[in-house]
Amino acid sequence: MSKRQSPQSGGEAAPGNPVALIAGPTATGKTDLGVGLAQALAERGLEAAVINADSAQVYRDLHVLSARPSEDEMRGVPHLLFGAWDGAEPCSAVDWADAAKREIAALHERGAVPILVGGTGLYLRTLLDGIAPVPDIDPAVREQVRALDTEQARAALEREDAEAAARLAPADTSRTMRALEVVRSTGHPLAWWQQRTTGGIGDAVSLRPLILLPEREWLYQRCDRRFEVMMENGAVDEVAELIARRLDPALPVMRAIGVPEIAAMLKGELSREEAIAAGRQATRRYAKRQYTWFRRQPPGDWPRLESYNDSVRENLASLFQF
Repeated sequence: MSKRQSPQSGGEAAPGNPVALIAGPTATGKTDLGVGLAQALAERGLEAAVINADSAQVYRDLHVLSARPSEDEMRGVPHLLFGAWDGAEPCSAVDWADAAKREIAALHERGAVPILVGGTGLYLRTLLDGIAPVPDIDPAVREQVRALDTEQARAALEREDAEAAARLAPADTSRTMRALEVVRSTGHPLAWWQQRTTGGIGDAVSLRPLILLPEREWLYQRCDRRFEVMMENGAVDEVAELIARRLDPALPVMRAIGVPEIAAMLKGELSREEAIAAGRQATRRYAKRQYTWFRRQPPGDWPRLESYNDSVRENLASLFQF
């Protein structure tokens, strides 16, 4: 997904290895579009499967709160990497990309079309562009950096890696410390390593991408409605089961949107109404960050779609140039 690589249908990528990609913020209808595309391809005699590219939907513990599709919503289309990780085991971008590569290769081997569906940009970037080969951080450097408070770390990064400091928000403590660790431990800024990524499949496939970027107010209204529906349809029980497992609060599954808010309600720290309001706000903020990322980061020649209407549904395969 880097600006220097934009694998497209009909370009230099191998035409025999098509990969459809449907990406965008949460609550934009990506899953329905992916299933519709798979069905449209089936009408043309092509097998297809949806591969999850959402960092919450990988956890089997988060069926409701991640909006993982039900059997009815899958409509008979194979869905891969949904609920594939136990919440006790964090799934990194590299972990997901390795699994996605295996699924894509297996589908291509039998002539099927992989349809990547999700909103986790880091997952997609790691799969397509690869990873930066940053060496292990010197433990002494890590300890030294982690001992700094937010203001100290920010000031140090501004001195030692001004480019990273300009790119990162002052309040983004974890990424600030990561960038500072890298430049101190390796002698090179993070951007230097990121220009040397390896392991991506972007040049080996014929990518057919589509980014969903609907009108923001419409999107935020969908986020609000969906969180309340989740609360009414099992999200509270889902979080209660997670709490009962006594998992590390730092695990991604425990920090997923909705989990801290509902956990606070179950502990008596928030009322139900307050938990719903907090969950809605967290969802909207997440959608806003995703919206900004997908508007700016993917190559400019990737198609953007503002609305998923009946006309789009009737011409899905053509839209993706199959």
